[in-house]
Amino acid sequence: MNKETLETLERLEKTADEFWNVSHQTGNFISMLIKAMNAKNVLEIGTSNGYSGIWIANALKYTNGHMTTIEFWEKRQCLARENFEYCGLSDYATFKIGQACEVIKNEIQGEFDLIFIDANKGEYIQYFEAVHPLLRKGGVILADNITSHAKKVENFVQIISNHEEYQAQILDLPDGLLMAYKKL
Repeated sequence: MNKETLETLERLEKTADEFWNVSHQTGNFISMLIKAMNAKNVLEIGTSNGYSGIWIANALKYTNGHMTTIEFWEKRQCLARENFEYCGLSDYATFKIGQACEVIKNEIQGEFDLIFIDANKGEYIQYFEAVHPLLRKGGVILADNITSHAKKVENFVQIISNHEEYQAQILDLPDGLLMAYKKL
């Protein structure tokens, strides 16, 4: 990581409570997973101020990949764009604004290697239904806040854990990260 990226991650870690950023450990894990998978095409639902996206884009710089990131709140996406620009990662991201399921339905095409869900917890099932057809066989869905918001995501966890096309595991990272591998 360049100096600007390290500075930005450190600065954004101080705003984690305000912007609901993933933990440093979760960001690092996602980055390593992208590199290990040699992921080229990543979808992020929930840009916020860009913290997790910076981890993702920095890893995609290594794999020569690209991410599409969706955010509902324009103010947050503007902050994210500024942070990406400062880190020199803008070329690795396409920013979409709006309600995630509508954006996915109307604006997202192609096949993804990895999909990261970290937005409205009550909509995780809808996000899953929208992205399931877009995830390639052998791809991975990651969903944050599985233990910190257990009640809100309970149905989502049940559905994906019992889905015949997925093998899922909740990882013991801060706030709980669900990892689901698309086997079929």
